[in-house]
Amino acid sequence: MALPEIAGPPVPAVPEPPRRRGLLPLLLFANSAMMAVYMGVGSVLLPLQIAEIDPVRKVAVLGLIGGISAVFATAFNPVAGALSDRSGRRSPWILGGAFGSLAGLAFLGSVGTALLVGIGWCLVQATMNIYQAAVTAIVPDRIPAARRGTASALVGLGLPIGGTAGVLIASQTSEHLRSGYLVFGAVIALAALLLTTFCRDVPRTEAANPAPTEREPKGRQLAAFLSALSHHDFRWAFIGRALMVLGYFSVVGYQLYILDDHITLPAGLTPPGAMAVLTPVSMVAMAVSTLLGGLLSDRWNRRKVFVGVSAALAGLVMAVPVISPTWTGMLVFSALNGLAFGCFMAVDTALVTLVLPRAEDAARDMGVLNIANAGPQVIAPFVASAVVTGLGGYTPLFLVGGALSLIGALAILPIRSVR
Repeated sequence: MALPEIAGPPVPAVPEPPRRRGLLPLLLFANSAMMAVYMGVGSVLLPLQIAEIDPVRKVAVLGLIGGISAVFATAFNPVAGALSDRSGRRSPWILGGAFGSLAGLAFLGSVGTALLVGIGWCLVQATMNIYQAAVTAIVPDRIPAARRGTASALVGLGLPIGGTAGVLIASQTSEHLRSGYLVFGAVIALAALLLTTFCRDVPRTEAANPAPTEREPKGRQLAAFLSALSHHDFRWAFIGRALMVLGYFSVVGYQLYILDDHITLPAGLTPPGAMAVLTPVSMVAMAVSTLLGGLLSDRWNRRKVFVGVSAALAGLVMAVPVISPTWTGMLVFSALNGLAFGCFMAVDTALVTLVLPRAEDAARDMGVLNIANAGPQVIAPFVASAVVTGLGGYTPLFLVGGALSLIGALAILPIRSVR
């Protein structure tokens, strides 16, 4: 799963794009469909399929497939974005990514070995990130600068809406995995068709795409790209974000197996059914804390306290399922974890914009921060699998995830230029 991308500063002034009625609802649906696939397939259908194929080694197999597929996701997103920039068109990449994902999901539903499941999920991650890169670019392409705040907020609702819908769909099709995969493929294909039909491409102008300048050697480009990490405050913000994301996804990625093997569920409640309850609880809490955290941190002009407290809370609540491995404990954990993660992501993004080394390199340096989002998601499946198999269960996983979040909270303290 990919986190919503961090927006850079406004691009230099160009002619305002033509307004399209209904664009924002289409973008919301497109992003919701994307998050439905990431959450519904990645959190429910894929773990169920792996458990059917290899119930004994399911944790290790899921970790291996999740880690390798995340590499594909991380690589294909920027490459597809750059190619769609160069082509000047978004629709072909949206349609290609969506229908490629439909094919990959159909393939996933028809295979019965761990190797083929891994190949299928890597294909889906690659094609979904082609789709995501092109859809994400529509906001700066088509939305006037004065409306981008509203647009970004609306598009951001795709996570709680799509995540909840995806898990609900997956829980209803958990007994028929092939049908479930086809439903998700149809959803993403429909979203792409609606968006490209009612929001047709507008050729990008030379003003929006200036002629390329002479490029520096690749080694120098890489050094310049990573130069922000030499800045004291930015480096600590990067470390805090990376640790928080790693702790969060190490646990959340294994939630279905946690419910199956670690938690005592009420009679008649299956792990997929439990996911269908816990995900809306977490997502609603996340949406509320995202809004409140952003508003209150602006009003009080305080960032570090919100970021530090929310990261610390995320670490502490990991102890709840350890102390109380019950259904009630998981409900409490899901609500508090959603509150903590939503507030952290909202306010930490604002904090990072205040510690950028140089305003003229802001877009590049915010791109560096995205490594702290994507990189830990590559590592998390390997970390989680090693902890569960090597340390003997899910209790150590919660403790490791909590420790990572708590260390992430401490990483905020050395930041000096922001209150």
